[in-house]
Amino acid sequence: MPVSSRYLNAWEGFWRDAPAEAGAVIWDAEPALTASVHLALLDPYLADPALPVVDVGCGNGTQTRFLAERFGRVLGVDLSTAAVGLARTQHPDGRAEFAQLDATDGPGVRELHARLGDANVYVRGLIHQSEPADRQPVADAIATLVGDRGRAFVVELSASAKAVLAGLAQSPQGPPPKLRPVFEHGLAPAEVVDSAFGELFRTAGLTVLASGELPLFLTEFAPDGSRIDLPSHWLVVGADGAAPQR
Repeated sequence: MPVSSRYLNAWEGFWRDAPAEAGAVIWDAEPALTASVHLALLDPYLADPALPVVDVGCGNGTQTRFLAERFGRVLGVDLSTAAVGLARTQHPDGRAEFAQLDATDGPGVRELHARLGDANVYVRGLIHQSEPADRQPVADAIATLVGDRGRAFVVELSASAKAVLAGLAQSPQGPPPKLRPVFEHGLAPAEVVDSAFGELFRTAGLTVLASGELPLFLTEFAPDGSRIDLPSHWLVVGADGAAPQR
């Protein structure tokens, strides 16, 4: 079942209003702090690095473009057509492909898998701000895209990040400028209980091959000039626990 119109409209509004400048969106941190770190964790578990890569929830494509410099074929998909349009505008060289996809749309996800075959999948900060009914379908979509040979790296905010965000929002100066649009558009980050994170993928039929915690860096800074980061946890998942074949 597709996402609710409220959720779709929230994301369309957010990306339609998002500035085009690099780093203007609060989670649009440079790949050296994000995808590069995540690839180092994923790499030992890749069974086939030659598989296409799908960046699910790609937003404006910053991480997708980085992945395209390291893999042969990379496709960024996002629920929001505004996000996909922004990604194509910001990364016009064609190294990465971009397409609209609702990850809760089972037939659409299966059609993508039929076209690409098994894929390695990258997901950063998608499930924690999905509506409750959509979280298992998103995990199921990742399982469909991974298939038998792919692996997925999934990083999400820990539940404790919600208190950090609330503290930022309730500061005497009000929310930091880059955080304000998140709340103004009705998005609700850090909504997944930590214990439910791995279970979503086990229910989808995937095996958790590795897990850990690390800070998720933002593009916003505290009054003292330090970069704001949020607690997050990550998983590498695949169809089975077999050792990578290189």
